[in-house]
Amino acid sequence: MTGQKTLRSPVPVSGIGLHSGLPIRMVVKPADGHTGIVFVRTDLAAGTSRTGIDERIIHARWDAVTDTRLCTVISNEYGASIATVEHLMAALRGCGIDNALIEIEGPEVPVMDGSAAPFVRLFDAVGRRTLPASRNVIRVLKTVSVADGNRSVAISPSATCQFTMEIDFQAISVGRQRGSIHLTTDLFAESIAPARTFGFLRDVAALQASGLAKGGSLENAIVVDDDAGIMNPGGLRFADEFVRHKILDSIGDLYLAGAPIVGHFHGVRSGHALNNLLLRTLFADDSAWCYDTADVPFEAPVTHEYRSLAAIA
Repeated sequence: MTGQKTLRSPVPVSGIGLHSGLPIRMVVKPADGHTGIVFVRTDLAAGTSRTGIDERIIHARWDAVTDTRLCTVISNEYGASIATVEHLMAALRGCGIDNALIEIEGPEVPVMDGSAAPFVRLFDAVGRRTLPASRNVIRVLKTVSVADGNRSVAISPSATCQFTMEIDFQAISVGRQRGSIHLTTDLFAESIAPARTFGFLRDVAALQASGLAKGGSLENAIVVDDDAGIMNPGGLRFADEFVRHKILDSIGDLYLAGAPIVGHFHGVRSGHALNNLLLRTLFADDSAWCYDTADVPFEAPVTHEYRSLAAIA
């Protein structure tokens, strides 16, 4: 059996919210087995419900997702919410962290450099410890899929944790890309975590007018101009960084399942909304999944590489 893991010591983090533009401070703390990933809005006034529940606590789960416009937002029944959780959730998943208590002063997870790499480096610096509790996994038993026009997502039975993504944008700098990864800690850190979020210059004014992307800049996002191409002075970190980031988002969104999913995720032009709908569809069908505590090749030696369009098209 594989034991659950948590951090060895607290990890302080500070940065800017991508959409709110606010300065945010948070601390990712170790937590006991079977805690899961839990956020606490420490900037809000402390209060307890009639049943004694801290009204500032938000559990990172698929059924707590309340908004998926350009990011994933989770909320509780008392009105507390946290936005842009997907990059941090991907880092926790990629690092094999099952349990964490995240105290955060603000409404949004810091965007850092637009990727999951800064979180991975911070987690690696303090290390992880194994808890006296078996890791629960969610094993996919049959294929489940959802679609919206030419966008679709599916998850199928597999012996490993695999993510495949296809994207297709009109902008020449992005175009059609496809990537696939068998998820391991090392491969996530090397091939997926550094991939940054991206957006298009033509959309910036409208997004900011609607209260989004207020903290966005070339320091924390790839900005694409339809005519000039990539606007970031340093260019791209990978030739197919766009699809790698979409895989990163999907890893984070699917970790809201509450445990690692053993299955093959396949997205086509998908985003946060379809990712969450896939989880809701999966859990609505008791015959499509089950809990398992069997050891899975999550942290096995890397035997697969990240594969790009040229390799698997």
